[in-house]
Amino acid sequence: MEQDDQIITVVISQVVKPGCEAAYEAWLKDITTVARTYVGHLGTNIIRPQAGVRPEYVIIFRFDGYENLKTWMTSRDREYWLTQSATLIESDPQVQHINGLEAWFSLPGQPLKTPPRYKTALLTWVSVYVLINVLNTFITPLLRGLPPFIISLIITITMVLLLTYVVMPRVSRLLSFWLYPKSRKV
Repeated sequence: MEQDDQIITVVISQVVKPGCEAAYEAWLKDITTVARTYVGHLGTNIIRPQAGVRPEYVIIFRFDGYENLKTWMTSRDREYWLTQSATLIESDPQVQHINGLEAWFSLPGQPLKTPPRYKTALLTWVSVYVLINVLNTFITPLLRGLPPFIISLIITITMVLLLTYVVMPRVSRLLSFWLYPKSRKV
């Protein structure tokens, strides 16, 4: 890890055996409840399978730093719950650790992978540049009369929400050919 104090996300994907979905859902509830008790746990998201789009469950754990994540990932609690799920899943889960802005560059329905950092940085810079200019042009005039720090607060909150939920997912899909080029077979 480059920075120990950086939020880190673990993305786990696994395919559940047909007919085991209800038991797996109960297992998910139990393991996420236990994960919440660990220091540094920031939340868990579950993306359920969608017919014709993605056959696997995706579990996303977020922790406030590598050491707290490591404590969870190497815990006896987690080991116990993983053994409980062994009969419910088709194969070993795929586990990927991501941190920082890398989470913005994932494509729905595909295994999580991140592009090279220079592409991540360039695309993030371009998106922030365009969005900050749009927000300053259209939102800042509506906020005249407010203290500058309140204007900055509103603009930055709006920008982060738009980047996370609107801009980056669409830009990542639009430029997926550049971010994730197909490897050439020789």
